[in-house]
Amino acid sequence: MGKETQLEDFNAIAQRTFSDRKRTNILKRAEQLTIVFLLPKVPKFISPNVLTFIGTLGSGFVFLAFVLGAYFTKLYLLLGIIGLAINWLGDSLDGRLAYYRNIPRRWYGFALDIIADWIGIVLIGFGYYIYADSGSQIVAFAFVSLYGWSIIISQLRYKITNEYSIDSGFVGPTELRFIIALILILEVLFHGSIAYLAGLISIILFIINTIDSLKLLKLGDLKDKNQG
Repeated sequence: MGKETQLEDFNAIAQRTFSDRKRTNILKRAEQLTIVFLLPKVPKFISPNVLTFIGTLGSGFVFLAFVLGAYFTKLYLLLGIIGLAINWLGDSLDGRLAYYRNIPRRWYGFALDIIADWIGIVLIGFGYYIYADSGSQIVAFAFVSLYGWSIIISQLRYKITNEYSIDSGFVGPTELRFIIALILILEVLFHGSIAYLAGLISIILFIINTIDSLKLLKLGDLKDKNQG
């Protein structure tokens, strides 16, 4: 099979598989190539719902890594990277598999995806809360709250523009997983760094959410004027 044929196959699969959402993240191309490569290899007995459950289990694995890191050795934090990879696999393939198999349930999948994302981030945040020193546990609350804020923004944007996007500019859930994985590695190498890095991520999320909220309000105002 020639490169042109492969490219045509990729474009055809990508058009069908990613038709329900707009992606703007830095890793978009690499991520979509990986997803298109993996989709045909998913066994038929594995359904999109099963993949959603697997993604949630990945978040639970990150939670477990924090708990083990808190009570035994911080080396267990590296297990969290595996959990993040499992979370990506389930979370990225569940809805895409439904579209690939031509069995999409748009609103059911939309609702399930949001619920699973929220459960996942709560598990990760609670895990960090257990691991963190008492003085920095507030960062766990801030991170979960700010991520929840970003979820609300994505839903409101969808309502106003009828265009669903899970990214904030060049940063999306995949990039956030890489950042969390890097933070875990640095914490193993430099104990205590996680508090400062998690705090920095929370500040960045606050800034991004604030900017996105202002943009959202402008879109809402524009829509009101157009409808009026």
